[in-house]
Amino acid sequence: MVEERSAKRRLTAVPSAAPPDVGDLLGSVARGDEDAFGKLYDLVAPRVFGLVRRVLRDPAQAEEVAQEVLVEVWRMAARFDPARGSASSWILTIAHRRAVDRVRSEQAATSRSIVVGVAAVETPYDAVADEVQGRLERQQVRRCLEDLTELQKQAVTLAYYQGHSYPRVAELLGAPLPTIKTRMRDGLIRLRDCLTTEVTA
Repeated sequence: MVEERSAKRRLTAVPSAAPPDVGDLLGSVARGDEDAFGKLYDLVAPRVFGLVRRVLRDPAQAEEVAQEVLVEVWRMAARFDPARGSASSWILTIAHRRAVDRVRSEQAATSRSIVVGVAAVETPYDAVADEVQGRLERQQVRRCLEDLTELQKQAVTLAYYQGHSYPRVAELLGAPLPTIKTRMRDGLIRLRDCLTTEVTA
């Protein structure tokens, strides 16, 4: 009797709904179905994020790129061609391409920063100092000196107004020589910009 009831329950049980097909959902998204996009998002977002995270390693950037990918899927859904592969593969290809683009963009930005940094380090101090001293009056220089940090002001004053060498300035200020050179360079560039502004004002 118990076995008979169990068999009846098995026969009358509602079969569990099959998971939605990514391709079907993408087709609906292509027709502007927002509900379908919500379901597609829930279905593929974890896989998209996982793939992007493996490429970028930075969780915050991976989340940002994953969002960009899913927006692109919404916009480009009509371009999906089932004859060329599965919908999942198409979405993950977009994700991989976006992640690689972000890596390349970050590398390019880093390279640009390095180039700019090297150029700044190689700025000839004496040329900047000569320009500052040759073009401007003492009063203007004093005004602009007040805009520098204390270490910049001290380093520039000791080197260019009291005639001390860079090593001697570093010794007097108790700071490493590279730090003093950097502070003087930055200070002189700020002086030049400040004084140029005053002259043209």
